[in-house]
Amino acid sequence: MIYPARLQALIDALRALPGVGPKSAQRMAFQLLEHDRPAARMLAETLGAALDGLRRCNDCRMFSEADLCPICASARRDRSSMCVVESPADLVAVEQGADYNGLYFVLHGRLSPLDGIGPDEIGLPRLAERLAEPELKEVIIATGSTVEGEATSHYVGELARAAGVAVSRIAQGVPMGGELEYVDAGTLSHAFRGRQTI
Repeated sequence: MIYPARLQALIDALRALPGVGPKSAQRMAFQLLEHDRPAARMLAETLGAALDGLRRCNDCRMFSEADLCPICASARRDRSSMCVVESPADLVAVEQGADYNGLYFVLHGRLSPLDGIGPDEIGLPRLAERLAEPELKEVIIATGSTVEGEATSHYVGELARAAGVAVSRIAQGVPMGGELEYVDAGTLSHAFRGRQTI
């Protein structure tokens, strides 16, 4: 099907969103144009404002409107602890789901030499600077359990140890309410290696 150039550009732009294929992008475009033009204008204006007004926090690299995000600027946070995460979504998950009150560092990715993603691309030089802060006593690594996540975890752990900071890694294993018969072998193996005395 041949669309007007502007409609095709809108569909192509919507495909930039994760998990949105050609048909989903087409449905979104038609919905915005046919049924909800005010919402489409608000979406465009809000997206423009976010692109113009948001940047990375100087300390943790989370999105922020100021030099420091609200977490880093807060005097109530425990400055002796830092949780290293792969993405802003991971930071939000920890903040909402864990009893954690320390600081963060957002990598915005993970090491992947085959894809050309090295230490500089994920901000590890800035992390090394943060690790030298005298208040910092512990780094909690909360990267994924993929091969790249494990490599990133190892690299961050080495940086922390070199700075004299204690390192821990979040536990991996059986989910709450999970049945052992449905857990894959790799997850079960992680769970057994990370077992704790009760």
